[in-house]
Amino acid sequence: MNEQQPHKRRVRYKGTHPRAYHEKYKELNPEKYRDTIEKVIQKGSTPAGMHIPICVKEILEFFQIKPGQSGLDATLGYGGHSQKMLEALQGKGHLCALDIDPIEIVKTRKRLENLGYSDDILTVMSLNFANIDQAAAKYGPFHFLLADLGVSSMQIDNPTRGFSYKNEGPLDLRLNPTSGIPAAQRLKELNTQELEWMFMENSDEPYAKEIARSITGSLRKGLPIETTTQLADIIAQTLSFLPEKDRKEAVKKSCTRVFQALRIDVNSEFEVLDSFLQKLPAVMAPGGRIAILTFHSGEDRLVKKSFKELYRAGIYSDIAKDVIRPSAEECARNTRAKSTKMRWAIKNENFC
Repeated sequence: MNEQQPHKRRVRYKGTHPRAYHEKYKELNPEKYRDTIEKVIQKGSTPAGMHIPICVKEILEFFQIKPGQSGLDATLGYGGHSQKMLEALQGKGHLCALDIDPIEIVKTRKRLENLGYSDDILTVMSLNFANIDQAAAKYGPFHFLLADLGVSSMQIDNPTRGFSYKNEGPLDLRLNPTSGIPAAQRLKELNTQELEWMFMENSDEPYAKEIARSITGSLRKGLPIETTTQLADIIAQTLSFLPEKDRKEAVKKSCTRVFQALRIDVNSEFEVLDSFLQKLPAVMAPGGRIAILTFHSGEDRLVKKSFKELYRAGIYSDIAKDVIRPSAEECARNTRAKSTKMRWAIKNENFC
């Protein structure tokens, strides 16, 4: 006789709408509660349990995907871009998709499998996109390749991942929480000058020196900086000298920049991107098309520089002369698209 599964009550919360991440049971189940998800998106917000792909129309128009081609999604995430590229393949060809997040990759693989994309057309690999040569050795060369360098909304919104200063959580910031060291530990390893340089180099933080001094000073006194809010509080205290009318917005921007700088450092993002850009030409088929979405000036400079150098060398036959940005309509529907820049390159057909 089968044992009856105990009834699981839904999450209880105060007020008419859930506020905490774990209370948003409908948003965390986007496939089940589609009406709720659409209402959240219509308001210009991103549901807690999903990520809205950016510049899909522009990417597909540039790629000109044809059935039978091979492609690579170097940053799978929630799988929104992958789904649209798979649709364009019309069941013929192959898409390889990479991600290093052991939590989200399982969910996304299952989600795409449920849509009918099996191993014969889709291969999902737990691999850092710095190692695209390993994927290409088996599934390349690629006719089209996308790299979305943004952090997925599922990672940002989940307090347990420690990506946002807006919610209490461990100061982690690792894209792969099973590898490397969390941001809280990284802060203990760096001196004031090293922290200042990191904040300036990775996010152009104007108060880098002051914030770095406050962090190292707090740690010397034995004060903990183990959570997102503890770091945010230190930044707020550091900027208390600013005029009151300017302080709130300045603190918000500095928190955003400091968390970004730490995330870049903890995940070695610039080093990973540099390795990826160097390997790109070798994994592409002649005439292959590359699209990269960037979200801050540091990574955009690296992409722009690489594309220009390889264009001058004749390896790329054409590159984007200007960045492509999401439309005003898309930004209104998805506020997280506002900082996006898209750059593209086409491999010279005379290069193998």
